[in-house]
Amino acid sequence: MTAKPQALTDRRILKIAIPIVLANLSVPILGAVDTGVVGQMGAAAPIGAVGLGAIILASIYWIFGFLRMGTTGLVAQATGAGDLAESGAILTRGVMIGLVAGLVMVLGQVLIMEGAFRIAPASPEVEGLARQYLSIRIWGAPATIALYAVNGWLIATERTRGVLVLQLWMNGLNIVLDLWFVLGLGWGVQGVAIATLIAELTALALGLWLCRAAFAGAQWRDRARVFDRVRLKRMWVVNSDIMLRTIALQAAMTGFLFTSAGFGDVELAGNQILWQFLMITAYALDGFAFAAEALVGQAVGARSVGLMRQASIRASIWAFGAAMVMALGFWGAGPWVIDLMATDTDVRAAARVFLPYVVVLSVLGLAAYMLDGIFIGATGTREMRNTVILAVAIYGLVIWLAVPVFGNHGLWMALIVLNVLRGVFLGVLYPRLERRVGAAGG
Repeated sequence: MTAKPQALTDRRILKIAIPIVLANLSVPILGAVDTGVVGQMGAAAPIGAVGLGAIILASIYWIFGFLRMGTTGLVAQATGAGDLAESGAILTRGVMIGLVAGLVMVLGQVLIMEGAFRIAPASPEVEGLARQYLSIRIWGAPATIALYAVNGWLIATERTRGVLVLQLWMNGLNIVLDLWFVLGLGWGVQGVAIATLIAELTALALGLWLCRAAFAGAQWRDRARVFDRVRLKRMWVVNSDIMLRTIALQAAMTGFLFTSAGFGDVELAGNQILWQFLMITAYALDGFAFAAEALVGQAVGARSVGLMRQASIRASIWAFGAAMVMALGFWGAGPWVIDLMATDTDVRAAARVFLPYVVVLSVLGLAAYMLDGIFIGATGTREMRNTVILAVAIYGLVIWLAVPVFGNHGLWMALIVLNVLRGVFLGVLYPRLERRVGAAGG
């Protein structure tokens, strides 16, 4: 039995999107504070160690993003169908998956560190400090990965203020403890790691409390439902598709940075600066993509093609407005921001040359972001997986053909091709989603 659909208004879209945008803004602030605090120790090695350790863990955690996306799509559909018991059971499964995956990381920490330092070797001093950092922070892996499921449930049920509260708590507490442990107690790199660990563990406790509505009934401890083979299989299929899609995208992004390194220090630095601009775009558009995930998922659960289309279009219109504002901002203020981020005149000049690509990508990448959200909400994960793998393969071919001829221009052209193709491929397949929902409703 499906629930009565709620009216889809601009206010409802913004109520979901704005807290996500604000939550995302706190992420780079924490990174800056981490760097600034260890920078007060008066040596380069601690800065490099914290940065390297954080990147190693972030790269692994990013792969587990499937748990957030898969949970959002499945819970949104259960909510749209009025199946509150299944909504709670999905969260329980997600948290359990996160805890088990994190425990595997803890048990395999030696292998993780050995593999990471083989791929990214560092000086003995930096590596030694990074190992200290990782050996502490790794204990937060179960909580960090389980939080993906918590955030997915909060987004799907339109409780994105809870996501904002979680981020502000985790990052705010982390910053306060950073200052106390490192500057006050002199714990150095270990103090940064302990601060993050405490923030992660307490954030999971807070997150579960924010999701208390999911645990209000007995569904979360209903073993027959939680471990139902059919539902577990569906969850596995959805999450494995998203994981493969995420790995393909990670390979594409890594390829961009590795190819940049081949152009020399100046163009590498310029690309790194411009990459931060793209991250700002991603953080902002995430809010509207997440709104699409929740609203489309609920429409699919309610078997309403009309609501699904309306949610897709209205969330995308808001996203287009945000993308245009950012594109104009990058065009007008970009050179000034570049000057703030770099003092080297050659790096500034290189970043300015390629700034127009960022301006164009801010708008042309919109379709990929929004259609990702739409397909996640509709759990069209097989289409997402296949189209991303195809787009990444073409992107690699463009790099191979264009970079030897056009240099860094060829690399940025390839990135535009990747994002445009992702949007085009999913756009072509969108009618299939509507037909699927229509058939289920009929």
